[in-house]
Amino acid sequence: MRKTLTTIAAAATIAVAAIAAPTDANARNRGGAIAAGIIGGLALGAIAAGAYGYGPYYYGPGPYYYGPAPAYYYGPRCYWRKVWTDWGWRRVRACY
Repeated sequence: MRKTLTTIAAAATIAVAAIAAPTDANARNRGGAIAAGIIGGLALGAIAAGAYGYGPYYYGPGPYYYGPAPAYYYGPRCYWRKVWTDWGWRRVRACY
């Protein structure tokens, strides 16, 4: 579909250029017609690119499967506990 639309757009551009091209080699002032054609072409190209170029507005399924999340290791499990020492109660870290 994309190649077909590109081919049709290229053929239309060449046809319009062939029809609009002057037959004799004169360089007269056309009253800004060339500038208007360029600006109009850029505007229409931007509109077409915005409408067609980015595809649908949703995220479909990807081409591959995402597996389960990895199991993280957070180190040893530790907690604080109070123990009696010769200097009184102290908090020590106990890990298992």
